[in-house]
Order: sequence, then structure tokens, then C-alpha cells
Amino acid sequence: MDDKELAKHQKILEKIQEFTLMDDDFMTVFFDNDIPCTQYVLRIIMQNETLCVKSVKTQYGIKNLKGRSVRLDVRATDSSGKIYDIEIQNADTGAGARRARYNSALMDADETVPKMLTDDLPETFVIFITENDVLGGGLALYHVERKITELDNKNFNDGTQIIYVNGKYRGTDPIGNLMHDFSCKKADDMKSNVLADKARSLKENSKGVNHMCRIMKDLIAEERVETNIETASKLLEQGDMTEDRIKEFFNFSDEQMKRVKEHSQSI
Repeated sequence: MDDKELAKHQKILEKIQEFTLMDDDFMTVFFDNDIPCTQYVLRIIMQNETLCVKSVKTQYGIKNLKGRSVRLDVRATDSSGKIYDIEIQNADTGAGARRARYNSALMDADETVPKMLTDDLPETFVIFITENDVLGGGLALYHVERKITELDNKNFNDGTQIIYVNGKYRGTDPIGNLMHDFSCKKADDMKSNVLADKARSLKENSKGVNHMCRIMKDLIAEERVETNIETASKLLEQGDMTEDRIKEFFNFSDEQMKRVKEHSQSI
């Protein structure tokens, strides 16, 4: 490893030590395929000690028929078939009501199959864990459901729910302890042994640290490609460069050029 690569590697190591669970990159690695940690978090948020998680995937992509897509930070399913989308949001603008609606709609679309009855749609939960108290009520949790106004706000029971978790909340209850842990850089500062053990394995264990370094390098490369695709899409849409020139200039593959064209059409 030359001096330049060594310097990059050292920066990645330093960044890893600064991560908390409120950071997308760390959260992606932390929860991916990790049933115990995801189950621990969901049991607290859902206030259900018997909730049993069956599968977990981070950065789960969903695409609709018109080419628009969404990546769920954490997608989990439980033993009863309920589906959970856990979104970590540092920016208040990323946790708006219509973002929740959009995620919920694509989750439904992702579950439908030909001849499926709408009554068979699973219950879905979009959960925003936000760095700030975006709804401003000073509460730990906010539950959003559809109501029937003319029937004394009776629940509509359409099987969808949106939950906001206030990352600033620091009560002495389980939610307060969980939000404390989500803000910790060091495993030793965490209250939960489940979360602390996983954080320790990724930040202090040599095997885990090496894994994090590889993931970080891949994420940096992927982010660079995504930025280039977005830039190229604008150049193509504005007519500043031809497809052949864009492909050559950015060294895109055929699949990447396909994404450029799809993205330019949606601008």
C-alpha cells in the first residue's frame, strides 16, 4: 500500500470510529441481515416484546412501472407477515409526509402479484428515526394513521401506519435508551448489550474493521458512480453531450448508460 492509499485507509478508519447508528453508511452495514439487532429495535419502537423478525435487508430497492424507485434503509418482515421500512433521517426534509406516503405506496406495489386480492395486502409500517424532533411535540413517538372524520375519528384500518421516532428524546424509558444508543460513537457508551456487541465487532474487532473498510471503499466508489450518473443525465437531458460522448467520458457500461437515459427522462 503506497502513501496515498495508506492515507485514504487511515481516513476511512478514523471515519468508522466517528460513526453512530444515525449515519447511513454505518447503519447499512450494522443492520444488514442482522435479525437480533433489528428485532431489538423494532420490539422497542412497536412496543411489542413478542415481535419476531424473520428477515432483514438494508438498502432494499423497489422500482415502479414508470421507472421511479426508492431504496429502503432497512426492510424487515416479521413472523406474521408485517413489513417494516426503517428510515434513518439526519435531515428534516427527508422525513416529510409525502416521503412517507411514497415509501408506503411502493411497498404495497412491491407486494402485489397477479390475481392477488387487495385484502391480502400485508400490514406495512414506515418508521422514521429522525435526528431532530421534526413534528415538534416533544414526544418520543408519533403514530400516524388514517381516520374517518365523520365517525369520531374512528380508525380506517387500511393496514398502513407511519411512525416517527424523535432522535432527540432522552427519557429513562426504552425509547429514550434506544435513542441514546443511536447517538453513541463508542460501544462502551451504549446501554444495550445487543447493539453494543455489534458496534464493538465492527469498530474494534480486526475482522469487523476490515469488513467495514471494504464496505466503505465500495460505498465511496458507488456514490461516485451515482453522482456521475446524475450529472450525465442532466447533460443528456439538456443536450450538452451525446450518448456516445457521455459513455466514453464517464467510462459507463451499457447498464449504466441505460440508467442515465432512464434518469434523464424523469428529470
